[in-house]
Amino acid sequence: MQVRGLTAALNSSGRFKYKVRLPLGMTRWLLKRGQSPEYAVDFLVVGGGAVGLAIAHRLARRFPDKSTYLVERHPRPGEETSSRNSEVIHAGLYYPPHSLKTRLCIRGRALLYNHCATHNIPHRKTGKLVLAHAHQRPYIAALHAKALASHSPVPTKLITGAEARALEPDLSPSIAAALWSPETGILDSHAFMSSLEAAIADSPAAELVYATPVVRIDPHAAGWVVQTVTGPEATDSGDALLAKTLINASGLSAPFLLNALLPTEARIPMFYARGSYASYKGPGTARVSHLLYPCPDATQSTAFQSLGTHLTLDMHGKVKFGPDLDWLAPPPGEDEDQVDFWARHLVPSEERLKVMHEAVTSYLPGIALEGLAPDYCGIRPKLVGPGGGFQDFVFRVDHPQSFLKSSSPAASEGNKTPMVSLLGIESPGLTASMAIAEHVVDGILGGTDAS
Repeated sequence: MQVRGLTAALNSSGRFKYKVRLPLGMTRWLLKRGQSPEYAVDFLVVGGGAVGLAIAHRLARRFPDKSTYLVERHPRPGEETSSRNSEVIHAGLYYPPHSLKTRLCIRGRALLYNHCATHNIPHRKTGKLVLAHAHQRPYIAALHAKALASHSPVPTKLITGAEARALEPDLSPSIAAALWSPETGILDSHAFMSSLEAAIADSPAAELVYATPVVRIDPHAAGWVVQTVTGPEATDSGDALLAKTLINASGLSAPFLLNALLPTEARIPMFYARGSYASYKGPGTARVSHLLYPCPDATQSTAFQSLGTHLTLDMHGKVKFGPDLDWLAPPPGEDEDQVDFWARHLVPSEERLKVMHEAVTSYLPGIALEGLAPDYCGIRPKLVGPGGGFQDFVFRVDHPQSFLKSSSPAASEGNKTPMVSLLGIESPGLTASMAIAEHVVDGILGGTDAS
């Protein structure tokens, strides 16, 4: 399957003209905190999903005397990928042992469990079974070996099909073996994001602004000029602020924002993979108490792009299946107005149910097709298309002087004013969110970690 990557760029039409004027409200906000409006904000985070909130939260805690500003284009936090996923706390099984995905998932899991416990976030360590038919035994054996080879070994245990059925009696007799992952769990992702939101709001030098999309970004000798518009009716006249450090944590739109600074030939293509979820009420799951994951097709590169249509539970015990994998083809051209075309694909459809039913009955044969109902869809931000193989998280660091024509001494100040773009932050992004924040704030910005 071939799907074109979209290389659209923010403000490629030139609709929003360059300006440096600060909005009155932001000027007052800065003055109240004793900061000169000429310098605007110390840290500007673009994107209010789980990762953006975690970064803003860590910045506000580590630098309480510096201003941290988070802007989110939607009226509420976590409206895109963060609220349309499985709400699973992953153990860190699937990716190369020394990859950022593995390292940040393992670290993030520990941070997330601790945060949930100390902030009364609903969560539960359910454990997970990765289920294998006879020909899939090598796959779970490799997962087990990989878990042991990680920088921080992930607890796992290979068990027989009979042992798996002792844990989950509704499993198919054809399940020959399983990998038991006791550290996997679930959480209420909305409560998690709300806890970060509340902590940021309580920080004296931090601010959250919703319904405010970024419409233009320009390099400046002292940082980055970022223009925004506020409200449902976007006008051609936006507000501008100067950010000393810019964090691009805008998820699905992260390459779109970065592309505004890059020449056309260097733009980063965006790929979009839809995952549909189905709720279930019917026979075959009454005794299920753990998360159940099939083996992905390890003969194809899609094994890294989707973990298969699995069974998860929410905090109320509701059973859901998903996500499947459906690549979305962007409309023709590179028009910036088409960058959110994926939003039209968020309506769940019954047409996916039959395929999902075929997938889940391979390990839970008692599932009835008529018990499945479309629930919701989510979009995964991908940096590679179908067949692209494993793609790690990407943390790209740019400096203003790389884009400024001037070679004056003032331009060299850009070394102290980075733009950090977080690209391809898909699963296990929710689990890794607090570790990603640690990596960005303490590592990249703190100078102790390689970007």
